[in-house]
Amino acid sequence: QVTLVESGGGLVQAGGSLRLSCVASARTFSPYAVAWFRQAPGKEREFVSAIKWSADDTYYADSVKGRFTMSRDNPKNTVYLQMNSLKPEDTAVYYCAAMWRGSNLFRQYEYNAWGQGTQVTVSS
Repeated sequence: QVTLVESGGGLVQAGGSLRLSCVASARTFSPYAVAWFRQAPGKEREFVSAIKWSADDTYYADSVKGRFTMSRDNPKNTVYLQMNSLKPEDTAVYYCAAMWRGSNLFRQYEYNAWGQGTQVTVSS
């Protein structure tokens, strides 16, 4: 069983930056992909970014493209989300998720394990 733990959230002013981390607590962690999703109050959870664990393929939502960068450190079982030029509309709980079996990286229901989330608040 894998546990995903996010960290790095907080309060930041618009235009600022944060780096989120997600650590998988498993002796062997080899998913097909890991993703970040977010959920703002009163809204559905939405895709933010995904990265394949064994390939250099990274995907972003249009709303964050050019501002967010996702990366991974396989030996540390860790993924990161570098968020720059933050906007108030980026305010949400950010979740890390891992997929072992699935085909659509953008669909939350394809992911098999989830973290508890970390709050990101961007003030105007």
